[in-house]
Amino acid sequence: MPDDYRPQIRSVDEVPPDHRRGGDVRTLLSPKTVGCTSGFMGVATIPPGDWIAEHYHPFSEEFVYVVSGALVAELDGERQEVPARHGLFIPINARHRLRNEGDEEASIVFHLGPLAPRPPMGHVDTEQRATAEASASS
Repeated sequence: MPDDYRPQIRSVDEVPPDHRRGGDVRTLLSPKTVGCTSGFMGVATIPPGDWIAEHYHPFSEEFVYVVSGALVAELDGERQEVPARHGLFIPINARHRLRNEGDEEASIVFHLGPLAPRPPMGHVDTEQRATAEASASS
């Protein structure tokens, strides 16, 4: 194991937001940030009317817990409503998009594992956010 393999605490305030796929996504615990080896975990907030663009993970299962608000998850084209205080399991290779169709911000915690062999292989975008925004406005 790496020499720095030890318990660690990280604050969401220490992590810059990632808005590339929609929402405010912050990866808190990952191989890069804490040296973990089995997966990664983070949080996201999705304002009303916003969404995280469709993608899939060829090596990882994803677990999503809705802390507050509500989401509509589109899993392989099938709509699932996920209210606050509920968890969602997304299998390996399932295409998924997370939408906030409500009137309050949705707050989620997510975890993915196992890790892909290399980080670029772990996430496959099936829609680009600029394309999705253009489609939504037309």
